[in-house]
Amino acid sequence: MRPPHYRGAFGNDYGSSDDLRPEIASMVLKRNFTLVLVTLAIVGIPIGMTVTELGAQESTSRIEPMQLRADDAPKRAIPKAVPGSHVKVFLPSLPYLYTSHAINGAMIKPSDNAQGWEYDMAVSHRQIDETTYEFQLRKGVRFQDGSPFNADAVVENMNAFKQQPTTYSKIDQVFDYVEKIDDHTVRFHLTEEYGCFMNDLVWMQFYTAEYLRVCGGWNGKASCPNLSRPGPYGLGPYILSEGYLEGDRQTEKAVLTANPYYWNSEYPKVETITVFTQLGALDAKNKTLHREGEVDITDIPPEYKVETILSPFAKVITSPSNNNIAIHINMINGNPKLRDTSVRRALNEALNQRNLLYFVFDNEGVLSPTMASPYFPGVREVVKKLKPFSEVRDPYAPAHQARLKSVLNGLQLKVLTQNRFLPLWRGIESQLKRVGVTLEITTTSSEAEIFGPLLTTNAGKNEVDWDLLVWGNDDWFFNHPYTAFLVYRTSNVWSTVYPDPIMNDYIDDMFRVSVSDPRFSEITAKIVQRAYDEAYMLFVPTPNRVMAINKEVVFRPYKMACAPLWKIQVTDQHWSVRRGPYPDTSKSPVRITRMANDQESK
Repeated sequence: MRPPHYRGAFGNDYGSSDDLRPEIASMVLKRNFTLVLVTLAIVGIPIGMTVTELGAQESTSRIEPMQLRADDAPKRAIPKAVPGSHVKVFLPSLPYLYTSHAINGAMIKPSDNAQGWEYDMAVSHRQIDETTYEFQLRKGVRFQDGSPFNADAVVENMNAFKQQPTTYSKIDQVFDYVEKIDDHTVRFHLTEEYGCFMNDLVWMQFYTAEYLRVCGGWNGKASCPNLSRPGPYGLGPYILSEGYLEGDRQTEKAVLTANPYYWNSEYPKVETITVFTQLGALDAKNKTLHREGEVDITDIPPEYKVETILSPFAKVITSPSNNNIAIHINMINGNPKLRDTSVRRALNEALNQRNLLYFVFDNEGVLSPTMASPYFPGVREVVKKLKPFSEVRDPYAPAHQARLKSVLNGLQLKVLTQNRFLPLWRGIESQLKRVGVTLEITTTSSEAEIFGPLLTTNAGKNEVDWDLLVWGNDDWFFNHPYTAFLVYRTSNVWSTVYPDPIMNDYIDDMFRVSVSDPRFSEITAKIVQRAYDEAYMLFVPTPNRVMAINKEVVFRPYKMACAPLWKIQVTDQHWSVRRGPYPDTSKSPVRITRMANDQESK
């Protein structure tokens, strides 16, 4: 790992306001004072005026507050594909997943509807028995190189998958074979009842025979989709024309161009998409807000919402999400004390989630007792009764803090993180310092440099020492809590938990049932409760999605790890198609768009 090290306190103390260290108090006051100044500007009160001067001006002229206009880009968006249009996106987490369905095709694809998917290469399906699923294929579909997609292509791809399967779930064990019924009908045969089959099917994507030949097969990895080389190899609305995107390796930039053979002539609406994967969080923010044409869409730290609203080129969209912040505790070969449940529980009990939610997340999120979004099926029932540790007992109560310090005092932990999580670590570091814990923090802008150590730790082969590691575990299993439970399956490379046959059995039970099965909530409750009791992760609030988006771009994020890039639209004032300078009237502030959790992106 080449990134720089950050030692000691980062800044804001996210404890109670009564006992801030002087230098920390100064930073908090400075931030709050800045917000006050911005608010005064918005409501139209001139900064620096005395009360007398303000009264005098008010007697002669009315002070008009700044007006926030509605986002009218959806009304002005060009409804069809625009020649020369180009949108640039920064995806800091799981870029290979977020872009996959814009490039590749499967039987079904992610959707923001209640079930989490919609048909793609299939038009219908039926379950014949517990282990057999039949699909009717979409007719007239061609791969990006013009070759036909049919039942033969499905069989060829699933034979390749069988030889090199992905191993993130149980699909590598339960998938048996695909049977061709006719040119547009296939049957998937499983070895046992498997309630997660439709969730896994989203990632059973199809590639040209040339791709399978050049790559030597399906290229199965712990991180799934095949985006290992550019070329016309998929079925999606965009061709990966430059770069590559995989979990363990990715270029800093990938370029997507419109697929002329895409089966749905309605999409895509933008000709070229550039995806950045390794920008710094602040760099991406500044490029989106202040430098037109450099980045159009990015996630931002919630503290920059006001700056975004006031910026000349960007607007804010927020939405609840199924995303999770996965903070691993290395129980394999990290600090030996982390194998002690009482130490892991004390670390969690020392965190004040409500303060983190306020100071770090700017109230853009919800409290969460474990690392699983409360919006997931099954989990939403559990969190009605199970509360975060800090909601059960105040971590700042003197007696409780003294007990925690007796367990944790002197503990030194090494942290690996992407730089976009630094505000969170400022809060965690400050809270853990109260109980005698010291953090040594290593940062990187590359998610691949996080996945390298993570995916080798389960086998004890990590070359980088670490104790705590964070990544953005966004909802890749599509409205299913296995997205989060993946890290508790101790036989999986994604887990850094020591062997736990009880938890593994719970997860196997979950695999057998669908989310609609009455048993699902009961099994989910067992998994969540055991993760909570054993403190298998460091638990923090579930974040909302907060995004800065160019004012002339129309984009509605899904609540899961799929960016519907093919649905992006631009207006005739977007930098890629506009002639002349950007009008000053268009630079005026736009009100925040807040999406409801159950709102389907359209």
